[in-house]
Amino acid sequence: MNILVLGGGGREHAIAWAIKQNPKCDRLVVAPGNAGIAQIAECADIDINSRSAVAEFCQDNAIEFVVIGPEAPLAAGVADALRDAGIACFGPSAAAARLEASKAFTKEVCDACDAPTAGWARFADADAAKTHIAAQGAPIVVKADGLAAGKGVVVAETIAQACEAVDMMFAGGFGAAGAEVVIEEFMHGEEASFFVLVDGTDVLPIGTAQDHKRVGEGDTGPNTGGMGAYSPAPVLTEALQAQVLEQIIRPTMAEMVRRGTPYQGVLYAGLMIHDGQARLVEYNVRFGDPEAQVLMMRLGAQVLDLLMACAEGRLSEMAVNWADDHAMTVVMAAQGYPGVYEKGSEIRGLQGLPADSWHMVYHAGTRADGGRILADGGRVLNVTARGRTLQEARDRVYDMAGRIEWPEGFMRRDIGWRAIGTD
Repeated sequence: MNILVLGGGGREHAIAWAIKQNPKCDRLVVAPGNAGIAQIAECADIDINSRSAVAEFCQDNAIEFVVIGPEAPLAAGVADALRDAGIACFGPSAAAARLEASKAFTKEVCDACDAPTAGWARFADADAAKTHIAAQGAPIVVKADGLAAGKGVVVAETIAQACEAVDMMFAGGFGAAGAEVVIEEFMHGEEASFFVLVDGTDVLPIGTAQDHKRVGEGDTGPNTGGMGAYSPAPVLTEALQAQVLEQIIRPTMAEMVRRGTPYQGVLYAGLMIHDGQARLVEYNVRFGDPEAQVLMMRLGAQVLDLLMACAEGRLSEMAVNWADDHAMTVVMAAQGYPGVYEKGSEIRGLQGLPADSWHMVYHAGTRADGGRILADGGRVLNVTARGRTLQEARDRVYDMAGRIEWPEGFMRRDIGWRAIGTD
């Protein structure tokens, strides 16, 4: 089978790595890819947000199955164009992708199906938003309504910080994504991620993970796209997963069907856990990054079978085969991230690291320059490992990361700190 994966980050490297292990995969193309992906797959230079460009590439290259990694092509309707062309595709329609593309839309869906989430209000005017903030008090959460590459959220400790965030968003700090803002109640608790596949009818849980959004150790500093993750997430017990399925995810999926926009793809529910109960923080309509890295490492070759069954409406036939293991990934980022950072520094020491089903370095923002690997983004590498315990996975990850020579990079050294004492 000829397979195309859209995207060029660590998430797509991990997805491609898992797919490549399945014997059903004959040819694997990733667009645009990166320096690490190029070591396991063909890379293609196409505009992945262009419906026509992606469809034409698939037709010209006899692509039989497409996996869409990032949210932007989904919001642009690339999955719709592929299905119209008769090409099997994993990922929701543009209409269903509004669950991520518009935070206000998701809140409306949750209200309609009584899914527990934070109290909220939407504003297209800065003065009205600030009046609401003053009435609610702080801490409070200010979000750009649209897609902002995972960075469009400000958790404000004071009213002044919240008002500054409103001004920044309406001034174009997140581009068109901030044309409207959603202001939410601050939820206390521990955050975790729950991933399910949905084929329009059936829902299949495929794993839990816990991300570390803040740039600094101890979860301090500004939000990022994610500085590390581990799976499974102990806070998401079987009882809590059952609650989330019955009170949040299944009602949401039923509401999407009722609206005439059934959902097909992976649904990533970001949850806040407090006093044994879960509330929805937000939905994402693609695998998380860096959560995908730990999920793919634990799932391995079966990923392709699961994604194909999801795309073909056969999830009722599938089961997930989990090993009794743990996985952790640590992000190595360029100095200055998530603010201003420089590209082009050389990364050494990668060639001597293990690359197998227990150890992998997934590339996120890299490019090749002859025989050299250069940093080409903010989040650059995802050092990932499995272990029989989370502590074992953590020891392996930090041993690998310590052998990478990149003075211009940094990483958090406390990934897994909430759970590491439970093993």
